[in-house]
Amino acid sequence: MSTITRHLSGGQEMVRAYTRRVEVPMMGEMAVPPPDKLAYYAGLGVLAALQVIEWPLALVITAGHVLADQHMSGLAKGLGEALQSA
Repeated sequence: MSTITRHLSGGQEMVRAYTRRVEVPMMGEMAVPPPDKLAYYAGLGVLAALQVIEWPLALVITAGHVLADQHMSGLAKGLGEALQSA
């Protein structure tokens, strides 16, 4: 096994170890966000349920945060890989 392949498989094992996953019937295994993000999403849901904000606005805000988190995690991963190779 090459050094790159070994490095990548080790990283995947670490990600699996620190990611919470739950088995959802008929949907399969899904990742669960960290508690602080769950609280944020629950707060948006409560605001929408109490009609403080509209449902479409809550969905747009949630989608924006999910996309921003994915983008930032990709940037952090690239930065970490660059620092490791240096």
